[in-house]
Amino acid sequence: MGGATLSLGAWLAGALSAGAADWPQYRGPNLDGTTSETLILKKWPASMKPVWKRTSPNGFSSITVSGGRAFMLETRNVQGAEQEIVVAVDANSGKEIWAYPLGVGAYNHNGGNAGVRGNDGGDGPRSTPSVDGNRVYVMSANLLLFCLDAASGKRIWYVDLIRQYQGKNITWKNAASPLVDGNMVFVAGGGPGQALLGIDKTSGKVLWAGQDDAMTHSTPVAATIHGTRQVIFFTQKGLVSVQPKDGKVLWRYGFPFKVSTAITPVVAGDIVYCSAGYGVGAGACKVTQSGNSWSATEVLRAEGDKPLANHWSTPVLKDGHLYGMFQFKEYGSGPIKCVELPSGRVKWEKPGFGPGNVILVDGHLVALSDDGQLVLIEATPAGYKEVARTKMLNGKCWTTPTISNGRIYARSTKEAVCIDVSGKLAAN
Repeated sequence: MGGATLSLGAWLAGALSAGAADWPQYRGPNLDGTTSETLILKKWPASMKPVWKRTSPNGFSSITVSGGRAFMLETRNVQGAEQEIVVAVDANSGKEIWAYPLGVGAYNHNGGNAGVRGNDGGDGPRSTPSVDGNRVYVMSANLLLFCLDAASGKRIWYVDLIRQYQGKNITWKNAASPLVDGNMVFVAGGGPGQALLGIDKTSGKVLWAGQDDAMTHSTPVAATIHGTRQVIFFTQKGLVSVQPKDGKVLWRYGFPFKVSTAITPVVAGDIVYCSAGYGVGAGACKVTQSGNSWSATEVLRAEGDKPLANHWSTPVLKDGHLYGMFQFKEYGSGPIKCVELPSGRVKWEKPGFGPGNVILVDGHLVALSDDGQLVLIEATPAGYKEVARTKMLNGKCWTTPTISNGRIYARSTKEAVCIDVSGKLAAN
């Protein structure tokens, strides 16, 4: 973009004033990678220092923010073993408040991913903590679901899906995050007849368990379609939508599975999009309702790793278009794309992002490339329009950036960073 591109410091002033909000779980406050926060463009100094930066060893967990605290998963040596750790830090200073071990974090695999920025089954936990009020919910690689006190880190309850519900783990182990919606927590990972679970968020009591779907690395999503709240899982059978209160299946959309499925389903009105790598490609279905009867009809199918495969990067939706990293194992080079839905037509693409991730804030994409470039892009199908770019992180960045109360939080396999985009620091 040459001289037309601003530095991030000159970027978005980001003042997220009236619309400031927490980012309490993996896909944000709206469960779709968006937020109500607003960006106000202002002039900034030529360089912008982080509010804080801290070592954050080995993890692909995103950073969730709620009640003045930021939460993430890391890997630390505890009693001579590498363990997954839930870490709570002060959102304003990065100072650690508490840390809670989840158990040994070994991510066994079959084959692994080769490449310059590939993964051989290591690099730490993949799940993201979910925060609801004064509680934190987190799922370990070994399918242990914990509920912790947000202030102290004290365990309130936990559910062992393998021991209690005959769960069977998968290649690279669990990467899905617990979904909190209403008074319940939703996870997959149980055995036959109890694969999908709805759990009371206060007591930890399993209110229902059903279906035979083998789990994937995908985090479920809650959405309202045709006036009905529902939870949509992306399993090895495809998409399955259930009633939150009792787990009754509303509709299914069959979709192939090969090796790994990882993105969260994207809901666009009555259309639901899904995608996977390893030659699977993308698909979308249109959901219809007639009385008590539901059905899902395929409206998009694009096979193969190009043009529409999403390895683990979930795209965001704006005005009928998907924006995100559509690539498979293109480390460092994979493109960000704008894709029309449901036609699947690629409106534009820009290489050089790899399997990073995006969120949508006030009509702009906040994109984190796999090598730590934070980029601001206008979310428009008219073309790639970069507003700002800065190098913020070292290490492998396969996580989703988050934004809360005027600050962007991002992390790599080496460090975590917080940058202020509200203009408040400049004003001081």
